[in-house]
Amino acid sequence: MKFLHTMVRVKDLEQSVAFFTDILGLTETRRNEYEKGRFTLVYLATAPGEPEVELTYNWDQETPYSVGDNFGHLAFSVENIYDYCQMLMDKGVTILRPPRDGHMAFIRTPDQISIEFLQEGERLPVQEPWASMENKGSW
Repeated sequence: MKFLHTMVRVKDLEQSVAFFTDILGLTETRRNEYEKGRFTLVYLATAPGEPEVELTYNWDQETPYSVGDNFGHLAFSVENIYDYCQMLMDKGVTILRPPRDGHMAFIRTPDQISIEFLQEGERLPVQEPWASMENKGSW
């Protein structure tokens, strides 16, 4: 078995693509528009051949989607959790669960999908100002 992708439905396709590409650094690998079904699929990945995030945009969806109880979050590993979270904050992203433990942090996409970032390898030593930061919301 091989993990292929995770799909999330989005209300504003271009806003979501910009979030995943400009802020998180993923690359759009392909885009398919289905006129008959009236939807667009956009696939993004960290590198060619890696598992993808599939953004599904239904053209006629008028109301926001609710996050289903059976969907948890997307998870990515990062080389330095503190540096990565600082980069996100510098781009205006709110860190909902700061990396106080040198290991894990959470944010949300514009469509309120939770994203978890995990430190690659061993936890980093606890350091300020991260250790004292409070959670900014639920994830």
